[in-house]
Amino acid sequence: MREDKEGRVKSVNYSKKFLKSLKRLSERAINEAEKKEKIFKENPFNPILKTHKLSGKEKECWSFWINYSYRIKFIFLNDEEVLFLDIGTHDIYK
Repeated sequence: MREDKEGRVKSVNYSKKFLKSLKRLSERAINEAEKKEKIFKENPFNPILKTHKLSGKEKECWSFWINYSYRIKFIFLNDEEVLFLDIGTHDIYK
């Protein structure tokens, strides 16, 4: 698992659940998510994103902030590739 604070993400893949959840968001939230994804690709541990590892049954997953209300849940597939699992409010952790 990747816990360093350096490196770029070269490839972001999107789960069907992520894409379905994304369609439900407002245009404003989608625009914010796109901006944060660009930052994420440059450095997934940029402090602006508040990237953190989840715990419990989600212990293989990570999350980062889009804004105060919305998060993206993801996993590292390898050092340069991630899979976005879901996007939404804190409910995505359930």
